[in-house]
Amino acid sequence: MHSRGQVVVGVDGSPESLIAAAWAADEAELGRTGQVQFVMVSGDRLADDEAWETVGPIANRFTPQLPGLEVTARVAHGDPADVLVQLSDDAQLIAVGSRGRSALAATLLGSVSAKVATHSRCPVVVVRKHRRNGPVVVGLDNSPHSQAALRYAFDAAARYECELVAVQVWEHAEPAPIVPPLEHELVDLRDEALRGLAEQLSGCTEAYPNVPVRKVAQRGHPVAELAAAAEEARLLVVGHRGRGGFAGLLLGSVAMGALHHAQCPVAIVRDAKE
Repeated sequence: MHSRGQVVVGVDGSPESLIAAAWAADEAELGRTGQVQFVMVSGDRLADDEAWETVGPIANRFTPQLPGLEVTARVAHGDPADVLVQLSDDAQLIAVGSRGRSALAATLLGSVSAKVATHSRCPVVVVRKHRRNGPVVVGLDNSPHSQAALRYAFDAAARYECELVAVQVWEHAEPAPIVPPLEHELVDLRDEALRGLAEQLSGCTEAYPNVPVRKVAQRGHPVAELAAAAEEARLLVVGHRGRGGFAGLLLGSVAMGALHHAQCPVAIVRDAKE
C-alpha cells in the first residue's frame, strides 16, 4: 500500500460520484491521509467554467468535515480514466463512483470505473453505496496477489474498528462430476480451504491483534459467494488478479465480477510486484 499521501476522487456531478466523494471524505477523516483532491476531468477546455462549477462546490462541501487537512479542487483535461490512472502514480488511493453521467443502467459498471480499476498503480475503491457500518470482507485464494488485498483489508478493519471476514471460495475439482462427490470429500475440501485461510491470515492476525477475524470457507462460484458475503459489508477487498490471472495490467475475472455485482464499496488492490 502507498504510504500516507493523497486521496484522489474522480467526480463529474453525477449522484454516484457524490457518493464516492462522501466515502473518500470519511476515509480522510479517519486519518487515512493528509490530502484530498477532488478532480473533474473535462474533454473541452471551453467548458472549464462549467467544470469548476461542478468540482468547486463539491470540495467546499467536504472541507468543513476535514479540518486540518488539505482539500483541493482541480479541473484536468483529457480522457477521465487516463487522467485518473496518471494521477495514481503519486496517489495513495483513487476513489470513483460505480458509474458516471453517461451510464446506460444502474446495474452497469461505468467504463471509467472499470478502466481505472484495471490500470491504476495504487488501490482503487469503486463506491456503489456508502456504508458506515458492517464488516470488511476480503477474498483470498492462496495466491501471492491476495496478500496485498489481505494487508489492505486488515488496515481498513483496524481503522473502522470492525470485524474482518476472510472468505475463501472453493469448487470441486470436476466442474460437473458424473458421480456427485461424497460428503466426506466435501468436508475434506472445506477443511483444506480453512487450513489455507489460517496460513494466509497468520502473519496479519499477529500484526493486528485487536481486529476480530471470522474465517469462511464456502463452496461455489467466487464472484457470487463474495457478493453474498459482502451484502451487509462496509467494504469488500479483492486482489487485482488471482491465481488465474496473467501478467500485465489485466484485471482478474473475480475482481471485475465483484465490481459488477457487489453492492458495497469494492477496493481493488494491486500487488506491488505487478
